[in-house]
Amino acid sequence: MIKSMTGFGRAEVVTKERKITIELKSVNHRYLDLSIKMPRKLNFLEGAVRNLMKTYIQRGKVDVYITYEDYTLDNGALKYNRELASEYITCLKQMQQDFDLDYDIKVSTLSRYPEVLVMEEQSVDEEALWESLEPPLREACEKLSRQGYWKAEILRKTLSEKLDSLEEKVLRVEARSPEVVNAYRTKLEAKVSELLEDTQIDDNRIAAEVILFQTKSAIDEETVRFHSHIRNMKKMLTTEKEGIGRKLDFMAQEMNREANTILSKSSDLEISNIAIDLKTEIEKVREQIQNVE
Repeated sequence: MIKSMTGFGRAEVVTKERKITIELKSVNHRYLDLSIKMPRKLNFLEGAVRNLMKTYIQRGKVDVYITYEDYTLDNGALKYNRELASEYITCLKQMQQDFDLDYDIKVSTLSRYPEVLVMEEQSVDEEALWESLEPPLREACEKLSRQGYWKAEILRKTLSEKLDSLEEKVLRVEARSPEVVNAYRTKLEAKVSELLEDTQIDDNRIAAEVILFQTKSAIDEETVRFHSHIRNMKKMLTTEKEGIGRKLDFMAQEMNREANTILSKSSDLEISNIAIDLKTEIEKVREQIQNVE
């Protein structure tokens, strides 16, 4: 089953100690690109978050939003910076002496000076935080994956229809190819007859020219490979489980290469037009493949 790269997943956990909310938004991208935004207090968990998400997501640009609320009352402690307060007092006394001022410093005044009283966060229980964060993260990833599989079913149907259309065009090329050779022989015989008038035509010479033309314009190998690419893509769409986006894109490039070769070899207007249609259809297939993880 293929999987779409676009989707959304959200999960939340609320306990007496904390509330954690996780939102995931993913769009198309050639590789896996995780952009994680979370409180600085949780930065130590970034590596674990990335490793877990890689087990669910192979490709795509994913924006990860993690919000955290701490409900505990003892998550901070007020600290008195004695050394800094002493320096303030020393400076204030020096100012009093230098300018003959009244020394009126009070505890309430000194406590308002920068960094004299600071709130320090208590050390966090890293293991407990991860145990709280992991379940909603997994739930959000699973929701994102389910949405990706749901969208992919529509995508698979669209791609299958386009592959059927490509195969029909390749069959038309194969059916037209012998007619081009026959038409060339007829045209060549008529041209030679016109030039030689009553002189007998050398059938061997005509046959040699036709064989040379057929060799130069032969597209059998290209159409055989084209059919093979279509069969393989259809098989991948129904049997492969995940991570096939890059493979499909590579095969679409190979099909485009075969279409270019057919176009360059053909001197027939009908085959050239079909080859152009093939290139247009392949480009549409590639656009759809950009959504596949």
